[in-house]
Amino acid sequence: MNWLITGGCGFLGTSLIHRLLSEGGHRIRVIDNFSVGTRQDLALVCNFVEISPEQAENGFISDKIQLIEGDITDSSIAVKITTGANIVIHFAANTGVGPSVDDPRGDMQSNVVGTFNYLEASRINQCSRFVFASSGAPAGEVEPPIHEELPSHPVSPYGASKLAGEGYCSAYKRSFGLDTVALRFGNVYGPGSLHKSSVVAKFIQQAINKETLEIYGNGSQTRDFIYIDDLIDAVILAAFVPNIGGEVFQIATSRETSVVKMTEMLIGELKAKGYEGIKLINTMKRTGDVMRNYSDTSKARMKLGWQAKVKLNVGLKKTIEYFLS
Repeated sequence: MNWLITGGCGFLGTSLIHRLLSEGGHRIRVIDNFSVGTRQDLALVCNFVEISPEQAENGFISDKIQLIEGDITDSSIAVKITTGANIVIHFAANTGVGPSVDDPRGDMQSNVVGTFNYLEASRINQCSRFVFASSGAPAGEVEPPIHEELPSHPVSPYGASKLAGEGYCSAYKRSFGLDTVALRFGNVYGPGSLHKSSVVAKFIQQAINKETLEIYGNGSQTRDFIYIDDLIDAVILAAFVPNIGGEVFQIATSRETSVVKMTEMLIGELKAKGYEGIKLINTMKRTGDVMRNYSDTSKARMKLGWQAKVKLNVGLKKTIEYFLS
């Protein structure tokens, strides 16, 4: 298959590329603006050749990944680089509640306009499947577990922008027949997350650097932490399983873990590696944060044949080993 991966130099993108290359037989094209991931990150998992959007119109190649430097908000290149793609995996986005509160317009441009650009380009080029990386954030402050049929009440601009992306995915399936699949990811962590600003990666790096770990609020807020390998399994299934066009799936572990509990587990694993005296403080609760967030993944189990396998303590240990190496 011919894969176009937006944000392909990031944590999720490089993890997917690593898996696809291990399977063999795929041709891969990447677009990235290097705001988070870098050429060096991509080089750790594959050989690549850098091309222009115009060169992308000449087709995919089999021996090297094609890399295009560009921004998803630039509609002028979207149609060119989706030429010949069977599957579009749309990872590129402004991520996180905090950045969306600080710059809601920038969040909207990236997550709404950027998503629209690649849906439209996929329609024009008759791509067979468009997989959209969404989040639990569209659901907002609701009584968990979150499931796909709950009414959405986003708390943050980030949640609103992801909800808009889901809406456009639904519309493009129903108006144009483009097979879209939206995956609402839990809090993903794991090896390869060097540049990720989420709590697990941030806390590990701060602890290693002897910096103070900062919990927003009292730490009773809960999250559903999903290991990267489990998430990539879901992405690949979403690209191939038939008769799921227009659907939304919760992709998480169905386990509710408080930030305090996760931090205790993380500190315990770090102590086992010789990191003692880790400092921890509590600060003000962040605007836009929801207090409870975990998912009911029964729909993904039934329709995708997927469920998470890696337990949190095992995943944290592997993630720490990655950062120490």
